[in-house]
Amino acid sequence: MFRDEDLQLLEQKGITPEQAQAQLARFATGFPYLKILDVARTGHGITALSEEEQQAAVDRWKKYLADGGEVCKFVPASGAASRMFKALFEFVDGDTDTPKAGSDVEKLLADIDKMAFIADLNEATKRIHGLDVAALKAAGRNKDIIAAIILPEGLNYGNLPKGLLKFHSYPQGSRTPVEEQLVEGAQTAANSEGVVNLHFTVSANHRKLFEEKLQEVVPAIGKERGVKFNVSLSEQKPSTDTIAANPDNTPFMEDGHLLFRPGGHGALIQNLNDMDSAVVFIKNIDNVVPDSRREATIKYKQVLAGYLMELHDTVEKYLDDLATGNYTRGYLQEMVDFLHSRLGITDRSIDGKNDVDLAVYIHEKLNRPLRVCGMVRNEGEPGGGPFIAYNPDGSASPQILEGNQIDPANEDYARMLQGATHFNPVDLVCYIKDRHGRKFDLPKYVDPATGFISSKSSHGKELRAMELPGLWNGAMSDWNTAFVEVPIDTFNPVKTVNDLLRPAHQG
Repeated sequence: MFRDEDLQLLEQKGITPEQAQAQLARFATGFPYLKILDVARTGHGITALSEEEQQAAVDRWKKYLADGGEVCKFVPASGAASRMFKALFEFVDGDTDTPKAGSDVEKLLADIDKMAFIADLNEATKRIHGLDVAALKAAGRNKDIIAAIILPEGLNYGNLPKGLLKFHSYPQGSRTPVEEQLVEGAQTAANSEGVVNLHFTVSANHRKLFEEKLQEVVPAIGKERGVKFNVSLSEQKPSTDTIAANPDNTPFMEDGHLLFRPGGHGALIQNLNDMDSAVVFIKNIDNVVPDSRREATIKYKQVLAGYLMELHDTVEKYLDDLATGNYTRGYLQEMVDFLHSRLGITDRSIDGKNDVDLAVYIHEKLNRPLRVCGMVRNEGEPGGGPFIAYNPDGSASPQILEGNQIDPANEDYARMLQGATHFNPVDLVCYIKDRHGRKFDLPKYVDPATGFISSKSSHGKELRAMELPGLWNGAMSDWNTAFVEVPIDTFNPVKTVNDLLRPAHQG
C-alpha cells in the first residue's frame, strides 16, 4: 500500500508500516464504545475523606517529602489560546464596531480594566493607534481594542500558547499560568532538598517562547519562595502522530505526501513515560489561581498525594508478602477486599480460585502504575466523568470517560450520565515506579481501543483524523485508580478570556 517515499516518511517519524496500516484499519472499523457497569458517586467509586483522614493524608505526604521522596509536576502546556478568543475573532471579522448586547465581547469591554494584560494592551493600542484603551472606547472604536488583543500587530494573544498569557494581577506586576504553576509547585512539591521539579509539554513552535519566559522568571520566583527549580520541556513525539484518512478511509495525501496529525493529549503518555520520578502530579496549564485563592488547592494537592502514598504503602506490603509466599487464605481475602474497597476493582472470575492462582491474580492487579484522581461535584462545568467500566479481562474498575466513549443509544448509560454527580477536573497524582524503584513502561498499560475519530479538513479538503486514547482516559486504562472528592474551589480553568473575570481569577 505504501510507496517508497511513504515508507521513508514513516521511518523518519518512528512509525512502523504496520502501525500506520492498523490506524487506517481503525478508520474503517471505528472505536468500540466502552461497556459500563455504573457511574461512580460518593461511597460507590468515589471516596469522601473525613477531616481526620485528610489530615492523616497531609501528614503522610509531608513525611514522604521529608524522607527524600521523588516528586515532579507534569503540566500539559502545548495548547494554543485560539479557542479562548473565538468570540473575539468573530467580532473582529464582523461588520460592526458595536458588540451585541449581552455578548462576551460586550462583557469583556465593560471590564477590560480588570484584565491582567491591560497595561500591555494600552501600550499596544498607543503604538498602533496613538490612543489608549479608554480613549478608543470613548470613540466607539471597539474593534480596534479587540483586534489589539488577538492579532499579531498587537498582543498576538490569539496565536500564543495559553501558558504565556497574563492571567493574574499583583501589585508588583502580572503572572502567566507558567508562573502560577511554578509558585504552586513551590508550595506543594518541593523535595527535602528544596528542589521543585517541573515538566511542561509544549509545541515545537512555542518552545523558544517558553524557554525565554522561564529564563526570565525562574530565578526571581525561586528566590522569593526559597526553593530551587529544575524545569524541563518536551514536545509530543513524531512517533505518536496519526495518519489522516480520506472519507473512504484511504490515506489522505497533501502535496503528494501522506498527511499526519498530532495524536492529541493521549500522545503525552510517552512524555510521562520519560519522567524519572516515583510520584508525578498532573494538572492542566490553565487551572491556576492567584496567591490569595490557592489555599484549597494546596491542601487538596497534599491530601491527594498523601492518600496516594497510603494506598502505595499497602500495595507495596502486599506485593512484598506475595513475593515471599508470606500469606494465608485469610490474608489473600484481605487483599481482595482491598482491591474492591480501595481500588474499586470487581471481578467474578476470582471466585473459586485456589491460593496459588489467587495470589498470582492479586499480584498482577497490584503490580501496576497507581493514580489518585480528584473528582469535583458537578455544577455544570464541562469535563469527562468518573465511571466504573469493564476491562478487556472481564473485571470492572474506575475509569475516567469522555462522552464520545459512551454509546448514546444505550438507555441505561444515558440514565447514568443524567445521574452523574461528579466530573473530572484533571487533578491527578501518580506513582509510576514499581516496588524495586524501576519505572513502569507506561505504554504497556494503554487501551488502544479507546481512541476516537473526528471529521476535520485541510485546505478545504475533508479528512478523517484519529486521536489516541486520552492521557487520563484510555492511556491510563490499565492503571490502578482511586477517585477522591475534592471541592469546586480547586477547579478554576480558563476556557474563554471572560473566565478571567471570575472572582477566582481576580485575587
